[in-house]
Amino acid sequence: MSPDRYLDRGGARIAYQLTGTGAPVGYAHGVLLSRDAVRRFELFDFDALGLGRQLLTYDQRGHGRSTGRPAADDYRFETAAGDLLALLDAAGIDQPADFAGSSWGCAAVLHAAVAAPRRFRRLALLIPPVSWESGPVQAKQWYFDTADDFDRLGAAGWRQQWARADPVPIFADHPKFDLAPDVADELIPAALRGVGSSELPAPEAISALEHPALILAWDTDPLHPVATAERLHELLPNSALHVSRTAEDVTSWTGRVADFFAR
Repeated sequence: MSPDRYLDRGGARIAYQLTGTGAPVGYAHGVLLSRDAVRRFELFDFDALGLGRQLLTYDQRGHGRSTGRPAADDYRFETAAGDLLALLDAAGIDQPADFAGSSWGCAAVLHAAVAAPRRFRRLALLIPPVSWESGPVQAKQWYFDTADDFDRLGAAGWRQQWARADPVPIFADHPKFDLAPDVADELIPAALRGVGSSELPAPEAISALEHPALILAWDTDPLHPVATAERLHELLPNSALHVSRTAEDVTSWTGRVADFFAR
């Protein structure tokens, strides 16, 4: 595998790889994860997207082999989008790219597409994060409660509790579903609070995007509800939606995204 390159931006040193040749494609992972963590799941093989293509992958700020600061604003969706656009510049990618993102990465891709639509050709939006909630009981409160638990329990106690937590039901029987955070202890609360305080772009901004988009959601996950994916499908004028009800079906996502990007 090619060695990492690094981009220094906004208090972070972001590790990224650019491999292959051809039309550009990229992938952005979710919060508390990394490229290596996603590979561990054996669910979505983002490396396969690089077959015959120029592939950009990276560890988001503060995650994996990237560094960061313990500042919640550094992990907001808008900051992640700015990092993505800066990485396209650093990698010398000047033609519209196909880009996939999961959860926090999905939000980064959407915000980046709104900010700079000409930088993208097709969008693969995997497990869109909960957004646009109303009412007193909100799923997003989980991020703040979990950050508070970290502060209360300390790093070791929190990681032990995290390791004992049950997976979302769809992955109850998937042995590779390992959510061990690939983030330095001192950054975890800030990352959680930054993501928890963020929203997807305004609905009217999303409706203005003309990019072909593939939206992939899985069931039984309150932080990535099917309702958010369905709302995105309603808003995006040129989108398709697929909802997986089993872990086995989630493993079809690599092929779905690769076929979508090949069009």
